[in-house]
Amino acid sequence: MEKTFALAPMMSITDRHFRVLMRHIFPRLQLYTEMISTGSIIHGSRLDMLDLDPIEHPVGVQFGGSNPNELAFCSRIAQERGYDEVNLNIGCPSDRVQSARFGACLMAEPGLVANCVEEIKSTSDLPVTIKTRIGIDKHDDYEFLADFIMKTSNAGCSTFFIHARKAWLKGLSPRQNRSVPPLEYDKVYRVKEDFPSLHIIVNGGIHTVSAVESHLEKLDGVMIGREANRNPWFMKELSDYYFENSPESPVASREAIVRSYMQYIEEQLRQGVALKTMARHLMGIYHGQKGARHWRRMLCEDGPVSDAGLEVVESALQQVTGMQTFQYS
Repeated sequence: MEKTFALAPMMSITDRHFRVLMRHIFPRLQLYTEMISTGSIIHGSRLDMLDLDPIEHPVGVQFGGSNPNELAFCSRIAQERGYDEVNLNIGCPSDRVQSARFGACLMAEPGLVANCVEEIKSTSDLPVTIKTRIGIDKHDDYEFLADFIMKTSNAGCSTFFIHARKAWLKGLSPRQNRSVPPLEYDKVYRVKEDFPSLHIIVNGGIHTVSAVESHLEKLDGVMIGREANRNPWFMKELSDYYFENSPESPVASREAIVRSYMQYIEEQLRQGVALKTMARHLMGIYHGQKGARHWRRMLCEDGPVSDAGLEVVESALQQVTGMQTFQYS
């Protein structure tokens, strides 16, 4: 089976605009929405979060919820909207998510998660995948993780995205839970050894191509999170490394990526979308390059202006490319 390269669902980051940008950078990347609670769909308050651009495929929707019937209902809507996959969030440790009884706390209820998987599969044609942790609180032994994998896979889930850190449900913020608990990749490797027929993809602390290479020797794929937002060029390097000779090979430079995304921005501006909601995803494209600070400053200062248009991005692009030309002339 071909290795999986996936973009992690990230709250307030992996909206439709960011996913489109990622598609321009990495044509074979599996995309995911940010987590969408079933309640926000059922009550109709955030149906806009299900908006898709045709360029995004393959793209999965990540739902947060624990009611099998509600998850099945939302999955049917996702299928109607054109999504390719339903992913269940069994990894978020926030207090708000816990109070609604979903996220990482559901690792302690594998039977309920299994029921959710079964109900979704009985009413939708979409494949169901799970994003989880290696454990929660003091339930961090391998047997706890293996029991969760066994029960949910028996219900019909064959693909697991495993963040190689456990989650502390009390005492750590969601941000701290992304870095304080140590990474334990060996537990993820062991899952693959013990469940060889399952598709096991690792997430957490992956920042280099060499790290990706190391994981792919033992696993079926990698899921990249914050690094894709901090330094989108890393995703370009990853795409080039593994798919250099592909006919889908992505554009060759940062400027080309920006200009490709500008075509999308122009279309969205005509539909009334504010520039700032799209331009914010370009902040890191010149990460580590000469002129990056000026690039970010111009987008930050001029992008939020109420009538800001494509000229803001063009002006910032002209300045940063001019600085780089001067540097190497």
